[in-house]
Amino acid sequence: MIFEAETKTQPIIREQVWASWKRVKQGGKGMGIDQVSIGMIEANPRKYFYPLWNRLSSGSYFPPPVQEHAIPKGEGKERILGIPTILDRVAQDMIKQELETIVEPLFHASSFGYRPNKSAHQAIEQCAKYCWERWYVVDVDIKGFFDNIEHERMLNILRKLTDKKHILLYCERWLKAPMQGKDGTLKERAKGSPQGGVISPLLANIYLNEAFDNWISETQPRIVFEHYADDIVIHTRSMEQSWFILDKLKARLKQYGLELSESKTKIVYCYRTVRQFKESKDIPVSFDFLGFTFKPRICQKEGGQKFWGFRPGISMKSQKRILTDCKKLAFQNWIYMDIYQLSQVLTPKIRGWINYYGKERLGDMQKVFNLINRRIATWLQKKFKLKTIAQAYNKLKRIICSFPTIFVHWNYGFTG
Repeated sequence: MIFEAETKTQPIIREQVWASWKRVKQGGKGMGIDQVSIGMIEANPRKYFYPLWNRLSSGSYFPPPVQEHAIPKGEGKERILGIPTILDRVAQDMIKQELETIVEPLFHASSFGYRPNKSAHQAIEQCAKYCWERWYVVDVDIKGFFDNIEHERMLNILRKLTDKKHILLYCERWLKAPMQGKDGTLKERAKGSPQGGVISPLLANIYLNEAFDNWISETQPRIVFEHYADDIVIHTRSMEQSWFILDKLKARLKQYGLELSESKTKIVYCYRTVRQFKESKDIPVSFDFLGFTFKPRICQKEGGQKFWGFRPGISMKSQKRILTDCKKLAFQNWIYMDIYQLSQVLTPKIRGWINYYGKERLGDMQKVFNLINRRIATWLQKKFKLKTIAQAYNKLKRIICSFPTIFVHWNYGFTG
């Protein structure tokens, strides 16, 4: 037996550890500051799980510092993540599962981020529906949301939702766990919930549920919105109503230690040609949400009739991010592979891009897949020592004719 029967002060049972471990090991493989890998844990589970359960169930568990990790955010900026150890992820998942059963029924129906049976595509679909029905959007950007969650206010909200001492105890310790920088120095945190943790998205939802969702539903019941993590889109019927909501929102968020980004928060006119363009030319007519750009577009009904709508399509920022990923992979240099091996490596990535971004206006990904084909042609040129890229493209065309399904995007006609 990995666990022994003992009387503990906290109601945490051994089955919870196993259930959380199964979920965690299917997720990210990144290690925290202890450099303990999933393989090491699988090789000797008793060594790791008994002490974890023993400390959690006795109230003596203190999470180790999270590992600082920077990822590109776009426009030359970085997002700082806090990567917990794998065992700490198991501990966080245990508390998250228990807390989620308490708070999930309380969340607003228009909150889509990191929730069971909710998805980004559902948020995008609802956003498109309301953009059609209402003429204006308040595109909300909260400055450094995860980094500015106030610990004491977060804990006060949790105390109103549950009286379970072990949930409150460990949530407080995770909120206050220090971050270890790349140079090994520890950084104490007076506020914020580091992105990268298992429980952080749930805590963020709880915080915004009170700071925004419940507030706007009670004070402005006719206003509709979408909320995905810290991305919020509010739909209004006039410019005056938009400014009114924006002013009220600034004051509300300030009470919770949050503020809007003045440069990124904006009011958008959901313009279509059937509507009279009654706003000044400096009012934006597009906005980005969850990797998509909403703007006036030519749409087509089932019968073939075309009309102007206000619909989403993959954003330029998302296209640049995909091309940056391809550049980092540099798969045009993998000449030690044959074309089948190359396709097997790239297919999961390409299929993921199509499944997410291609759900709305797949044709908008033409530029992305043209550039991927360009890299495949460069790979052919290097592998077969062809003199010009034109020769490589001719060879690529012959491959496409003979084997049109090797690369998943070719199935959709992206062969140019």
